[in-house]
Amino acid sequence: MVRPARAHRTRSRAAAARSSHRTCGERRMSGPAWTTLAIVVGAIALFASEKVRIDLVALIVLVLLVVLGLVTPDEALAGFSNEATVTVAAMFALSLGIERSGALEPLGRLLARVRKPWLLTLALMLAIAPMGAFVKNIALVATFLPLALRVCARTKTPPGRVLLPMAYAAQMGGVCTLIGTSSNLLADSLAQKHGLPPFGVFEFTRMGVLLALVGIAYLMVIGRWLLPRHIPAEGAGETELGKYVTELRVREGSPLVGQTIAEATLGETYGVYPLELLRGEQHLWSPREQRLEPGDVLLVRGDWEKIEDLRTRAQLDIDPENRYGPEHGRTRVLIEAMVKPDGAIEHHSLGEVDVSREYDAIALAIRRRGEVLRESLKDVRLAGGDVLLLLVGEKSVAAVRSDERFVVLSERDDVRRTPRRAIAAIAIMAMVVALSGLHALPIPVAAIAGAVAMAIAGCYGTRDLYAGIDWKIIVLLAAILPLGTAIESSGLSRALVDGGMQLIGSHGPLGALLMVYLLTALLTELMGHNPSVVLMVGIAVSIAHAVHADARPFIVAVAFAAATSFATPVGYPTNTMVYYAGGYRFTDFMKVGLPLIAVFCALSMFLIPLFWPLQP
Repeated sequence: MVRPARAHRTRSRAAAARSSHRTCGERRMSGPAWTTLAIVVGAIALFASEKVRIDLVALIVLVLLVVLGLVTPDEALAGFSNEATVTVAAMFALSLGIERSGALEPLGRLLARVRKPWLLTLALMLAIAPMGAFVKNIALVATFLPLALRVCARTKTPPGRVLLPMAYAAQMGGVCTLIGTSSNLLADSLAQKHGLPPFGVFEFTRMGVLLALVGIAYLMVIGRWLLPRHIPAEGAGETELGKYVTELRVREGSPLVGQTIAEATLGETYGVYPLELLRGEQHLWSPREQRLEPGDVLLVRGDWEKIEDLRTRAQLDIDPENRYGPEHGRTRVLIEAMVKPDGAIEHHSLGEVDVSREYDAIALAIRRRGEVLRESLKDVRLAGGDVLLLLVGEKSVAAVRSDERFVVLSERDDVRRTPRRAIAAIAIMAMVVALSGLHALPIPVAAIAGAVAMAIAGCYGTRDLYAGIDWKIIVLLAAILPLGTAIESSGLSRALVDGGMQLIGSHGPLGALLMVYLLTALLTELMGHNPSVVLMVGIAVSIAHAVHADARPFIVAVAFAAATSFATPVGYPTNTMVYYAGGYRFTDFMKVGLPLIAVFCALSMFLIPLFWPLQP
């Protein structure tokens, strides 16, 4: 008796779906829906191009939505008071307290003793993944990246064998709790707006841990053979400094005076290649036939050791040091500092970032992967992953290390912090997690209380706190949220769901869940995890209703697909950070990451219905 009834229900649903599809085919998109779609496509293009800052893109979207009447002013500003926005800001503060207090240093010193490359890779993943559930991913990678580079340099291991698994592990850990990554918090907040009950702090943990274990196993057994083997240990300490661009000033009495650059054969003799000749206000491109005069400045590119050799033998000066260098007799340290992706100095010129005033430092040279810089150093607009070669006063090294804008890649050990502050930071973070997990306090309130407690305990200073919060992400979250409202109110969500239902056909809720996961994963690689969540949550809920399924599994699919971006170096900030330091190519991420995404997708299609049944 049960089977005929079930068959009858199945036929009824299929008939309803067919009827719905016929109706969908007759439905036309409205003018506001087309306008919203154009804004969405434009936003995706701008996010993917990386030509405009992500927060500025979000603000452009916000202004267009209001000006075109797609959202009201109140709806436009609602994102700034959204729980997810407030919680993410507080979680940035908590992560900063963990990082600045030195709570991670004992683990770092323990990992520094590892000698075997494969064991280092495994140890880093097993250490970072659990911490990623509670600490900001970028902070984790920034802390362990210099350590991994030092061990790679000591063991003669290419960093490319180690750093990519480390970045992936941080993402795997972040998805294990509701507070592990901003996209999880955002998905939960948007789901509640659609009338769904909130997720618990540890509701994602069962599935997240299983995926993390499978992901780590994949990277150790299969991924290790897909990781690049040809990459030298580039960037791993001061003895392996790579292709930098700097300025060399010709002195009186230099043997180069009177010679043309072609006659000087700098590339053939020294391995240093002139890019431009700066003579007063003149910029002379491809200056092969120009005769050099005293005071000329050559913009050159090469390994730092070769540049130093040319400087000494040809009686040249490093022009930035010559102009801005401190008085002689002061002890200075040569360090590499990477510009953090999504950091405060991205898109600012090197001249605007006044490291000489702040840190008694001189920016000697700059390095950028995949691009030959041809501008005067002070005019170079910085991008995430750029590496600056800084000559820093010895007393200022610790200040540069604590600057949230940089990741220092040199071999000098970190300044040790006091154990008392580290213990306090860990205890406060544990209390925040406990209070949130037991529902004793709402997550935003618990996170803000924890940030205040860390400030009182001296885990960071007041100025450190405001510098440590990534305001671009906060503005992005607040400004992009109204786009989800416009997608719903304009009818675009309904139209997209109708089109998706035609693609799904008779494959039912599981087919719909797969479509939501894959579409979210694709959008994440193109535009980042937070915007993709804003676009997909409303669509996922509508698709769930269209196939008569519970919406919660579809929200979980959006959260997991958005938080695990493995296929490109630009899909997630941790990927961008290791892109330079590991010497990777763009295709290396695809070779390792696409199979991992496929594995996660297949497992998710099994685990999501198991933990969150599709039928309400």
